[in-house]
Amino acid sequence: MKAMVLAAGKGTRLFPLTGEVPKPMAPVVDTPIIQHIFELLAGHGVSEAHANVHYLADALLAAYGEEHRVGGMTVFLSHEDELLGTAGGVKRLTDRFDETFVVVSGDALTDVDLTELMAFHKKNGALATLALRRVYDTSEFGVVELDGGGNILGFQEKPDPGEAISTLANTGIYVLEPEALSYVPESTFFDFAKDVFPRLLEAGEKFVGYQGNFYWSDIGTLEAYRRAQFDVLSGRVRVRVPGEKRDETVWVGENAQIHPGANLSGYVVVGRDAVVGRGVTLAGDVTVGTDCWVRPNATIKSSILLPGASVGDGAYLEDCIVGHGYDVRPGETIRGGALIRRNPNSS
Repeated sequence: MKAMVLAAGKGTRLFPLTGEVPKPMAPVVDTPIIQHIFELLAGHGVSEAHANVHYLADALLAAYGEEHRVGGMTVFLSHEDELLGTAGGVKRLTDRFDETFVVVSGDALTDVDLTELMAFHKKNGALATLALRRVYDTSEFGVVELDGGGNILGFQEKPDPGEAISTLANTGIYVLEPEALSYVPESTFFDFAKDVFPRLLEAGEKFVGYQGNFYWSDIGTLEAYRRAQFDVLSGRVRVRVPGEKRDETVWVGENAQIHPGANLSGYVVVGRDAVVGRGVTLAGDVTVGTDCWVRPNATIKSSILLPGASVGDGAYLEDCIVGHGYDVRPGETIRGGALIRRNPNSS
């Protein structure tokens, strides 16, 4: 089985975090979102995955190169010089997909059972299958209407809840036959939901929706980003948490140093090579990323420290996201928001 991982977009709704890293590289429990996706694909027997990169592409290429191995799967990264949309990005690599394949977003967190999804697609003899998930607020998603047999009848983009034709959201996870790409023009910005899928309906193609019991979050806001981390740590998402698990709710990475006088409670991840000093309190759901340094007597509650961040002596953080390499000053108190280091090359 082959897969296409869409990783070219800007993720503007997650700004300012995506001002320093592309959204697929944003860490959830000290692991880039796209790495969680790669591991999901490999775990379901995908042998070859292709990812398109564009916005801050150098960060993805530095992490994975043009070719990378994840388990038994080979990942190929390809630079998309001009954004072509979700469908156009796949069409550009159409010669790579000569069999039934999966399309998945590289910047959304999910544990969808791809083996079951593929079996559903084959059983229905479909040209295209969409993985769907119930949502409460349809105004944030494209929703899909099904008939009693699971066939797709129509789409509606971000409707008000009172006007929605359904509460089944399009997750951006698809199984496609190669022939579906014949509906996508060459070298043209084209979107699956807005452009391709209406054409499939008009042509009367076999087009179905899969409703499984799986986790999915598009991580479209900073609040959703924080919530996704808690969902992983609390066991709502079937993904790997890095490090050695201790005391059921604490994971500690390789070469991390935690002072015996530190107090850890709740769900806590301390990443590789991180240092947590004497008298530090980590409470709630907290991730201290790779190479972070939390100095003595600091308190961190329900926050995320991205790799390389540091927190000064006696500082207090609550409900914060601390960006890569950001230094919180000693004694500083910060509640809420994202702390991103200013680019020294910017005006």
